[in-house]
Amino acid sequence: MDLATIIGIFTGIGLLVFSIGTENMATFLHPPSVMIVVGGSFAAIFVNFSLKEVISVFKVAKNAFKAKSININLIIDKFVELSKKSRKDGILAIEKEIPKLRDPFMAMGLEMTVDGIEPEIIRNVMETELTYQIERHKRGQSIFLSLGTYAPAFGMIGTLMGLIAMLKNLDSPENIGLGMSIALITTFYGAVLANLIFLPLSGKLKNRSEEEIILREMMIEGVIAIQYGEHPFNVERLLSNFIEPTKRRKTNKE
Repeated sequence: MDLATIIGIFTGIGLLVFSIGTENMATFLHPPSVMIVVGGSFAAIFVNFSLKEVISVFKVAKNAFKAKSININLIIDKFVELSKKSRKDGILAIEKEIPKLRDPFMAMGLEMTVDGIEPEIIRNVMETELTYQIERHKRGQSIFLSLGTYAPAFGMIGTLMGLIAMLKNLDSPENIGLGMSIALITTFYGAVLANLIFLPLSGKLKNRSEEEIILREMMIEGVIAIQYGEHPFNVERLLSNFIEPTKRRKTNKE
């Protein structure tokens, strides 16, 4: 579980509740406004995206709450180990190690290496797979980005609806204040959902995707290096370029 996502959302909600105050909470609870903002936003993405993509948004959302602890240094160590084995016993010697790999992308590249496929073909196949993976990730991000765009818009639509209804009853001045507050609640809901939930989740998914892309690019270079028979020291030095310098120095000390 990614604690940062949980802490951020609940801290934001907690600060809002604290600022509003429990005595005023009933004023901010307005189910019709929730229906306009949430229902309208999801109705809009149904128009914008396919049914399959909208349904998949719940699966995509889980990725923002999962803590992916990828130790890139262990992957580099594995490539160095496979490089040593390949140079010592031949490229076919690493075939037994492939089923033990947890990452299917890395395993796919090494399988092609063992099969004797040309390095450029291996690179093209792996980069094509990575390209489609990036597109799938962008699609999930764009759904939450769209929700973050539509929510404030439907909040404004709800406000306009409330103002229209209020202006029809100008003969009751005592109800204008109450009507205005209810009209503005939809804007409040839209702004909160967009800036506390939808847009931050889109940003989190983007960051996760970028981390995974760097990892995949490193794997491509590692597979090609093994195919070319690079020295294990050169493999380690090459793949270490994908790690932040501060973490690289820390690893060397350890």
